[in-house]
Amino acid sequence: MGELAALAGVTIGITAERRAEEFIGALRRHGATVLHAPTIRIVPLADDEQLRGATEHVLAGPVDLVAVTTGAGFRGWIDAARGWDMADRLLEALGQARILVRGPKAMGAVRGAGLTEHWSAPGESNRELFDQVLAEGVAGRRVVAQLHGTALPEFTGELREAGAELLQVQPYRWQWPQDLAPAHELIDGVLSGEVRALAFTSAPATANLLTLARDGGRFTDFRAALGDPARVLCACVGPVTAAPLTELGVPTVQPERQRLGALVKLLVAELSR
Repeated sequence: MGELAALAGVTIGITAERRAEEFIGALRRHGATVLHAPTIRIVPLADDEQLRGATEHVLAGPVDLVAVTTGAGFRGWIDAARGWDMADRLLEALGQARILVRGPKAMGAVRGAGLTEHWSAPGESNRELFDQVLAEGVAGRRVVAQLHGTALPEFTGELREAGAELLQVQPYRWQWPQDLAPAHELIDGVLSGEVRALAFTSAPATANLLTLARDGGRFTDFRAALGDPARVLCACVGPVTAAPLTELGVPTVQPERQRLGALVKLLVAELSR
């Protein structure tokens, strides 16, 4: 079996909804047992009236600057606009603006839509992206911020304070899943010692699992388990995803590249030692 059995006997919990099947399949190919316990649910774009309203707001006037935080979010926005027969007008409006992106994935989505980015964050961080937007000069200008899943008030607030007319577009809004039983069972598995690792791919999913433990009166024990990597390894796709854990002093491991495949390789390396 060799490498394919590297995670044999290891139980890993994941909280993702998006690309969950791909993630689970990759871990199982290495022999892992996977507990899938979604802690977020993505609102279908075509049914998202908030996204449609935000798109109409964008189209109500010329756009000066566009901040694109994620490739998936940007593609989803354009696809949703296409379903509302707004895509051509939206692409024309965005094409007249200066487009700034968070990194290669966002850049690929922008180029895939036939547009051209003017700047890309070298470190793929929101901090770099929004600092550059501010540096462009935002006072009195219409600035579109394409967010992903959750609001980023620490960055968007700075744009407003600098005088921007801020238009927030939030594809893939995240809500609580209808069935929280698997997430409670995952917490049980962590506390019982059954779960050897937790793998996170989004900050809201990370935060929600902690919230469930807190609401269930088990936060102290849960936090203690996560604080011992020899007991439970916490692997996060990147620093933004890890932030809710980092704030609690919980140690995490993160791949050099913020990619799902790299996270799988990291888990194999860390857990097969």
